[in-house]
Amino acid sequence: MKYITKRIKTGILLSLAAIAILSSCNKGLEQIASPAYVAPTLPALGTTIAAIPNDSLYYKLIVRGGMLTTINSLTTINTQVNMFTMFVPDNQAMRNFINLLSGGATIGYTDAQYVGFINTAISAANAASIVSYNMIPQSITMASVPSTFPNWFYPTHLNPTTGTPGFNPLVRLTTSPSTRNGNWVNNVPLTSVNLAAANGYIHTAAAVPAPPSQSLWDRINTDADMTYLKAAIQRADSGVSISTSASLQWALTNFGPNLTVFAPTNAAFQAVLTALITQALIAQGVPPATAAATAAALASSPTVFSNPALYGSLTATTVKGIVVYHLLGSRAFTNNFPTTTTYYPTLLNGGVPTHPGVGLTATFTAGQVSGATVKGVANATAATIALNPFPTPFGTSDQHFINGTLHKINQVLLPQ
Repeated sequence: MKYITKRIKTGILLSLAAIAILSSCNKGLEQIASPAYVAPTLPALGTTIAAIPNDSLYYKLIVRGGMLTTINSLTTINTQVNMFTMFVPDNQAMRNFINLLSGGATIGYTDAQYVGFINTAISAANAASIVSYNMIPQSITMASVPSTFPNWFYPTHLNPTTGTPGFNPLVRLTTSPSTRNGNWVNNVPLTSVNLAAANGYIHTAAAVPAPPSQSLWDRINTDADMTYLKAAIQRADSGVSISTSASLQWALTNFGPNLTVFAPTNAAFQAVLTALITQALIAQGVPPATAAATAAALASSPTVFSNPALYGSLTATTVKGIVVYHLLGSRAFTNNFPTTTTYYPTLLNGGVPTHPGVGLTATFTAGQVSGATVKGVANATAATIALNPFPTPFGTSDQHFINGTLHKINQVLLPQ
């Protein structure tokens, strides 16, 4: 009994001692002060741009879009200001952009007249969209941008769902800075980089990187020179609901996927289909001359893909294999192609992992892309990309859409 009583007393004394020690520790907790705010020595982004004479037209676009307060704000949140990286087109780039918007009506304008066009013909909402698309909500020097393939991409300040029933505060359009073969944003060369401001960096662009508003399918579905590609995609989707992600049309239509499409022209499809059907007919015993004439007639219309007589050879699976061989699972602009032919996987590799993919090559002259090709494994020669980076519907290369990039080519790529 005495032993138990002694143990209890000892336990109480130890507990009291522990409480005393903890109490003493609590009284002596060190108070850690927040670091003092250090005022920036450089001006903010908007003030910096306003002071550059050759950026005066873009500055007017910033003001027109109501974006000046955003890029000039040095308000601190937890001792940090909001940082941005801005791709700023110079005055000549802005003049070219406005001339394109006006259909050439503004060619020869004075800068004062260009300012008038900005303030009257470009809505505040559109101006804000252009500026927001050319802003990355982080401070990035071009030294931190990789030179790897495919294009690195980064979310911009532009939310394409703003003001729509499908608004999602986390959604952002992406842009693709690159340091491969020079400094670029998408397919636009940067003429100077890394101008520091209090709240970010400014990189000068040789053209206006305009935000995309259409999907890849919008282009394919309406381009008169892509009717065969459209029909091939629809044949590939046979038996699949186009409202599900299993459908190629779904992937080409919706925001989210990030693809590159090598789009053969109608003539390219007619040539390869004529040759393949001719071979098939000859193998069935049809005389060569008759086979060639019959094949040419069958291949003369994109309905060749929906002709029941050809379902046995142009099966949905076969056509889908050909179509996905023309798709990369990431966005790639021609300026980011390698200068020596290098093979990269396509969506076909999802079903055939060991397939070599397609061979990409770009040629540069004076820092600009002067030629670009893509080669299928079974093609005797590489297909040529028709270089014309002007916006849809007239452009044929580096066509920029919300879900990818499109290049028009002069051959159908053959995987085997």
